[in-house]
Amino acid sequence: MESRFLTAENLCNFKKHLILQEKSKATIEKYLRDAKAFLTFVSKNEITKETVIAYKEHLKENYAVRSVNSMLASINCLFDFLDWLDLKIKALKLQQQVFCSEEKELTKAEYTRLCTAANRKHNERLNLILQTICGTGIRVSELQFITVEAVKQSEAIVSLKGKTRSVFIVKDLKKKLLCYAAKQNIKSGMIFITRTGKPINRTNIWREMKNLCKEANVNPKKVFPHNLRHLFARVFYAIERDIAKLADILGHSSINTTRIYIISTGTEHRRRMENMHLII
Repeated sequence: MESRFLTAENLCNFKKHLILQEKSKATIEKYLRDAKAFLTFVSKNEITKETVIAYKEHLKENYAVRSVNSMLASINCLFDFLDWLDLKIKALKLQQQVFCSEEKELTKAEYTRLCTAANRKHNERLNLILQTICGTGIRVSELQFITVEAVKQSEAIVSLKGKTRSVFIVKDLKKKLLCYAAKQNIKSGMIFITRTGKPINRTNIWREMKNLCKEANVNPKKVFPHNLRHLFARVFYAIERDIAKLADILGHSSINTTRIYIISTGTEHRRRMENMHLII
């Protein structure tokens, strides 16, 4: 078998392959970031199975299990593209979580305080972004589908990652969004845009959210756009108890992904165990 070395040209061709596979921009960036990290690790050395195993051990020492598996998935995708199938490596085994850490879970009360803080700072756009993500369950990358036309119809058609789904917009949110669009003189197209009319950047949203933490008295570790989506999922499931329906709403292909969203906190899990009254 001929020697195998990873080059910048390999990564360039890998990027072109991902684009042709119609992967999302975020996915392409993630795969390339992980591939470049692997290239940094191996440098100009020949890549063998032993090299990949050593890289896996390196990741285990520096990252959480989920992060390690995510990075290994990127590397395996690269190996698929290069036809280096014998170098593919197994993911770490991960036991299903029974409950999540309260340090990571954003509560409804904290979400309310964040919205109030945004309002006090006169940042109406951010206030509505928070409410739109949390009130619909969409991803931050899907804000582009919240258009004037969609809001008027009370339904946005989200088409991303090769999948299309309908996202309903409740009456109160519809009223707020149309009022905001009118004040900003946005008559058609995307509602959440910059002053130059471009879609608002994910990084800017993240930074603006972090700036609310002190005034809202919320741990910054909890404050990022995707946690609003998790809050939507938990509240929906608490009312409906229908995980299949929730998976459809969130745009998940697998219910196993949805399960991660509805894990209760340790406090709630403990309360449920106390209510079992099995200690005589």
